[in-house]
Parts: sequence; structure tokens; C-alpha cells
Amino acid sequence: MKYFADLIRKLDSTNKTNIKVAALADYFLQASETDKVWTIAILSHRRPPRPVNTTLLRNWASELSGIPLWLFEESYHIVGDLAETIALVIPTSEERTEKSLTEFLEEMIQLKKEDDDTKKAYLFDNWKVLNYYERFVFTKLITGGFRIGVSQKLMTRALSQATGIDEDILAYKLMGNWKPSEISFHDLILEEKASDYLSKPYPFYLAYAVENEVSDLGDAKEWSVEHKWDGIRSQVIIRENELFVWSRGEELVTDKYPEFNTFIGELPNGTVLDGELLPFIDGNIGTFNDLQTRIGRKTVSKALLAKTPVVMKVYDLLEWEGKDIRALPFLERRKLLEKLVTQASDELPLQLSLMMHFNTWEEVTQERSRAREMRSEGLMLKQKDSAYKVGRKKGEWWKWKVDPLTIDAVLTYAMRGHGRRSNLFTDYTFALWNTETETQELVTFAKAYSGLTDAEFRKVDAWIKRNTLERFGPVRSVTPELVFEIAFEGIALSKRHKSGIATRFPRILRWRQDKKIDEANTLDDLKAMIP
Repeated sequence: MKYFADLIRKLDSTNKTNIKVAALADYFLQASETDKVWTIAILSHRRPPRPVNTTLLRNWASELSGIPLWLFEESYHIVGDLAETIALVIPTSEERTEKSLTEFLEEMIQLKKEDDDTKKAYLFDNWKVLNYYERFVFTKLITGGFRIGVSQKLMTRALSQATGIDEDILAYKLMGNWKPSEISFHDLILEEKASDYLSKPYPFYLAYAVENEVSDLGDAKEWSVEHKWDGIRSQVIIRENELFVWSRGEELVTDKYPEFNTFIGELPNGTVLDGELLPFIDGNIGTFNDLQTRIGRKTVSKALLAKTPVVMKVYDLLEWEGKDIRALPFLERRKLLEKLVTQASDELPLQLSLMMHFNTWEEVTQERSRAREMRSEGLMLKQKDSAYKVGRKKGEWWKWKVDPLTIDAVLTYAMRGHGRRSNLFTDYTFALWNTETETQELVTFAKAYSGLTDAEFRKVDAWIKRNTLERFGPVRSVTPELVFEIAFEGIALSKRHKSGIATRFPRILRWRQDKKIDEANTLDDLKAMIP
């Protein structure tokens, strides 16, 4: 554990990419084979399930440290991170442990099955024999929320330096449904096995947002244009008469979309499609809110399949007749894709994303203005001769999203932030006026925690502390007085929200110090934005 904890300390102490890569590469050269696999798993979000809930962790840490629970809770809200708070308050003994990262994780997997007394004894025994950083890492792993400033791309780069294997090949190897407890470093990274690739998707190619004037991209005739669909980016794989559906988050979700089983026998083996999973209700593209009824369900009932059918809006072909064709120019891949979709049965839940060509950027801009009407987020711009690359690359693929919807809302609740903002109230809840009641009232509709400058956050924080009405644990209700302009990407009716409306990606656009709360918008104004 001490070697892994030292690695995390090094990663946590710098923002410089090259230093992080060097620290990871050095670790992969020296760590044990099993610790390497678990480290790769942890940094690629394949952590074991949480064995102890956070309520028990807080209670037991308070007991072991001899600190009253209320004081521990106050400390936690100031520090902003539970694992760091525990690491700070637990006293360290003279004892030390030589257990490896693998041993700890194997114990944690078994711990989930034990009773609370056994869990408590295990935590007490281990908290006391670890130093501060080891205790921090150990508790992070226990909480199941281990996050550190290392992307999978950065980790892949470090692995490439340590092993000499090409980064793209490593990125391909790390995708898939492998389990750290069941695979060796040799089998995962070093050994080439054809059977390993049956279900494996390709690393996704991601686009950057258009930053300046779209005309800066050059001649509009050199670009292919598609709508940017608001669904779940996925790859559908058909190999050896088996079907696999992967989300961009590297989650195998085949069982969530049984309608795609109809692809088997209809689409040829050795086919990998890249596209967007979209709700398709009564012959129309639905909203992301519709799609959420399918996300996270362990089982998909016949009723849900009928209520929210899903199609794949496909826009790229990555593998054809068993061959990796990502290096082909985009237009060549599209020709093969169009041939494939044209020859497939019309009954399949498969649709081709329309590819458009324009002579001027004015024409492209006009098409972008139709995005919400088309139930899209904007446009995708792809150079006609571009290869399908790995990860986020600038230059050949761009996303040009529509301007966000905006509304003026009233701040009603606040909670402390996390990390460097843990001593400030920066997580806000906003409300709009409900004019359908006899007396107008403010109704919560969204939460947001980004968009203000550090100076503005400090100013709002000071105001919140002076204008608190009630406290509910870490949350404070405040005098309704401040108005903020809230931006969001999409909107839909929702039975799960008090306001009856769900907004997508809400964030603060600006603090409207020029407005009083009676000038804030109403729920009717928000509903009028629903397409």
C-alpha cells in the first residue's frame, strides 16, 4: 500500500502532466504484477463496490478519534472530503503494515459480506497502522469514490512509456469487460490473444467545441456536417454471431437494449458501428429525459420497451468485414456505412445520421439554428478526409453546439462546495415563481455550482452567512433576494421534479445584480421553452 499511496501523493501534488506521467511510468516499472493491475483498474474506474456506507464511516471515525460527532461533521464540511477528514483526525500509532494494495483490496471485497462489528474492527485495526497518506488512500478505496487528477489517456501514456507498447493498442486493450481480480498484468497488457478482442470496442474519437468563429476552420466545402444527437454515445459490435453494446463510459450495456438483438443475422459479422442511442417514440426522436427511464434499469420490461423504444442513430463505421477501417478517410467509411444501412431491413432499430454538405458557413449557421427543432444539441463538423482517431484531438472533428437556454432564477438554498471551495458556500439551489397559486411562491427547479468567478463566490458566500434563515445539516435556506441567470442545454417535462420540469446541465451564467426577485422568471416562462 505504501508504494501506491506514495504514487497518489506525487500525482496529487502537481498539475504538470509530464511529472504525473513520469511518476506513473516509474510505478509501473517497479510495482508488483497484481498491484499494477489493480492500479490500472482504480484509475480507469473499475473499483470494487463500497463495503461500508459513509454514515458508519463518520460515526466510527468520530469514535476512534475521540471527537464528538457534531465536531467531526463540522470538520468534514470545512475539509470537504470525507477520506481526508478521517486521515487527519485518526491518531497514528507506532505500528506499521506491509500489506500490499492487492491484499487490501481483496480484504475490502470480502469485507462487504461481513457484519457491522467485523467491519468496524477491520477499520480500527487498519486506520491505526497507516500513516496519513496511506490512511487517506485506504479510506478513499473504502468509500468507493476514489478519484484523482489522472485521465485514462494519461495513464495509457505512462503505460506506453513503461512497456514500449503503442498508446492506441493499450487504449484498445484497456477497454472491455475485464476484472482486476481475474486477470494478470501479462494477460491484460503484454499478451496478444485474438479471443480477447471478440467483444472489445475501439477507443472513441471525441470532438472539441468550436472556440472561435466557425469560419476560422477554413473552406466550408471541406467539411461534412451532421446534427449532434443528444443521447448515449455507443458502439454496437457484431462478431461471430454475438452482439455487444458499449457506452462511451466503457460500460457493457447489451442487456439494457434487447431490441438490438435483431441486428444478429441481419448485419454481417465483423461490423462495429459508432453512433448515438436515442429514444424513438411514436416515430419521433424523444428527449434525453425519456432515455433516462431506460438508463440504470437492471431489467427492461416489455412495457418499458413498448413505452420507450430506442434506436441507434449511426454515423460511423469502424470495422468492416472484420477489418479495422479507422484509418480510411471519413467519406470512404461513410460510403460503406450507407451501403450497410441501405441493405439492412427497414424493421431494424437502426437509422443513418444525415450527412450534409454546404458551400458557405452562412448555410451551416442556418442549419444549426434548426437544432432544437431536430432534437439535437447542435452540429458536428468533420473533415471529409479525417481518420477515426483515439480520444480528444483538435483539428479534424469539432462540435458546434447551440447557444444554451437561459432563465433568471432566485437563490433559495446553499451548501458548501468541495475541494478548494470546501470553506465556501458554492453549491446553490434556484427557484422560479409559480403564478398558478393564489399567492405567488418560489418553486425549486435546478441546482448549479459553476459559472461565477472566485471573487463572486466569496461575495455570495459572505452574503449567505449573513442571510441564513434555517439550517438543514450542511444545507442553509437563505432570504430570497439574489437573482442569477441560469443556462441549460435542454428541458423536458418530468414527474420526478417538484417543478414538473427537468433541465439538462444547468449552470450559472451570471449574477444579475441589476434585478430584484420580482423580476425573476416564472415556471410558465420555463415551460414555454419546452419544444
